[in-house]
Amino acid sequence: MARWALDDIPWDGFDRTKLDPEIVRIVKAAALVEYNGAAYAHHLCRIFADDPAFQASARRWGEEEIQHGRALGRWAQLADPDFDFSAAVSRFREGFRVDFDCDRSRRGSRAGEMVARCIVETGTSSYYSALRDAAGEPVLRAICNNIAADEVRHYRLFYQTLIRYAGRERIGVGRRLWVAVRRLAESQDDELAYAYHAANEAVLPYHRRRCSRAYARRAFSVYRERHVARAVRMIFRAVGLSANSRLSRLVAHLAWAALRWHAARLATSAA
Repeated sequence: MARWALDDIPWDGFDRTKLDPEIVRIVKAAALVEYNGAAYAHHLCRIFADDPAFQASARRWGEEEIQHGRALGRWAQLADPDFDFSAAVSRFREGFRVDFDCDRSRRGSRAGEMVARCIVETGTSSYYSALRDAAGEPVLRAICNNIAADEVRHYRLFYQTLIRYAGRERIGVGRRLWVAVRRLAESQDDELAYAYHAANEAVLPYHRRRCSRAYARRAFSVYRERHVARAVRMIFRAVGLSANSRLSRLVAHLAWAALRWHAARLATSAA
């Protein structure tokens, strides 16, 4: 898919009557996380200091992530005229910092770093596909469609780089699986919770559990089984397992059941 620009979005088609206030809140949070992409791109460039071709790709990736944040932030300001995207970005960056002051990956190898990035792109591509399908507002659907396509391209970039480095670094399925599991566990860290706080609850003290649950309750509600199944196939591919195997289908079924159970618990506790 060709790269797109903010002017390509049909902003004139914005339809306030089709807004879902719950979706507006998670879009605000997503805008802040996406807009922070330059920090991660810089980190990758340090890890791959002697690979100028990948560095160039990583910089383009970071620029596209920033554009995602701008598009979502602009939409959020249309949906909620009281939302100040720039101020929310500042609050987020002041309260959430990731230590990227190193030249080596915390995953133990460059291939391991690419496994972790594949897991992240799996999550974002499935999330924006789910958000696109759940949204009634047409401009948001167009934005999410573009972002979801970008994230699939990003996954391919990181997967191809993973394959390039996996042989020379001798990282097998076991190690790749371990990195993937650890990265999935890190999705429970402060980033999304603090983004939700900075975007929606700036007048309140930050409470990680409350914000994490508030974000997850709304985000989980947009998923359908097909989004989860596709994500599982992408994860299997990244760790070196067959994406279309019986095991993959079983894991997808269990993952969907777990997500529905967790979403129901969050909805019940909120009620």
